[in-house]
Amino acid sequence: MSIVSVKALTKIFGSEPEKALAMLDQGLTKKQIHEKTRHTVGVNRVSFDIEEGEIFVIMGLSGSGKSTLIRLLNRLIEPTGGEVWCGGENVTKMNAHQLRDFRRRSMAMVFQKFALFPHKNLIANVEFGLEIRGMPREERRARAMESLALVGLKGLETSYPDQLSGGMQQRVGLARALANEPDILLMDEAFSALDPLIRKDMQDELLDLQQKMKKTIIFITHDLNEALRIGDRIALLRDGSLVQIGTPEEILINPANKYVERFVEDVDLSRVLTASHVMRRPETIGMDRGPRVALQLMQGSGISNLYVVDKSKKLLGAITAEDALNAIKSGQTLPQIIIRDVPTARPDQHLNELFDTVGGARIPVAVTDEDGRLLGIIVRGAVLAALTGSVDHINVEGDADA
Repeated sequence: MSIVSVKALTKIFGSEPEKALAMLDQGLTKKQIHEKTRHTVGVNRVSFDIEEGEIFVIMGLSGSGKSTLIRLLNRLIEPTGGEVWCGGENVTKMNAHQLRDFRRRSMAMVFQKFALFPHKNLIANVEFGLEIRGMPREERRARAMESLALVGLKGLETSYPDQLSGGMQQRVGLARALANEPDILLMDEAFSALDPLIRKDMQDELLDLQQKMKKTIIFITHDLNEALRIGDRIALLRDGSLVQIGTPEEILINPANKYVERFVEDVDLSRVLTASHVMRRPETIGMDRGPRVALQLMQGSGISNLYVVDKSKKLLGAITAEDALNAIKSGQTLPQIIIRDVPTARPDQHLNELFDTVGGARIPVAVTDEDGRLLGIIVRGAVLAALTGSVDHINVEGDADA
């Protein structure tokens, strides 16, 4: 279900934006309009929908229009044209009072520069927005304490911003936004001022918070790796225009044009693709079958391994064609030859975490869920092919049946 719907949203900077807008409608480019009018097209008729509970990343190089776009969503910058709908309300038609209430209750913003009050302690910083709304002191204090605990700052409520590291200050900014209990969080380059290690920690923190709170997050970044790491979907901008929207995998595997190809060409696929993207459907057998049946199944499918599962598909082990053949000769049963120490992986594990496991395994690695049910298997050759970008070896939707 869409919580935000953006329709032909446009921003033109200059004294006569309507004149430039008409030129845009006639098909003139951003460069041509600037040459003729000295007006700048900041955002060019951008349209997209954002689903409730997703992390939607807007990214692009400097000057692509991403920061302008996010400010158009809550009208910190007034649009020249188009509409923004949120929760069934047309934000572009709101009066000043309605807009102020919308920003306080529905769409909170976390800024790159933290925007903390240096003379207020953390609890006062976090409850400031609630105080402005007129919330009683005890209630706002309790909510602010809860928000600080949520971002890992419990016990530091009376500290001041200058006593904290950059990462901790950004947590305070995040806590202040969360205290208002908004439906949507806008995060404009929220982590870009942080050191790389702290930045990664904050990305992890955000993903953990999202698991707990299921907020809708609109996240601006110029960093492709950050976008790939945290985004459910990514919108890529260039010169104010929308170039492509898709999941991280879709953008990497099916770039819309040469620009997107160049944008993603240096990405380390092993840090983006997961076990679920390369796993294949496994051939299975029950423990009650014999080695002759197992060998016949392997010969019929042209494979050298079978995975033994119970009726609920829980992985019990594996057998090889060689072991099945030897068992037939020696009269052994399937339980006697089963390999119980099968190498396994989680479906969400990135490939760079699995190189040693896949490379050193006697049989393909089994992909199992948290209850031990067999979801698929990882064949070494499929991993190598996927890392070259071969679409034939990548399940774009993370589905072994794809």
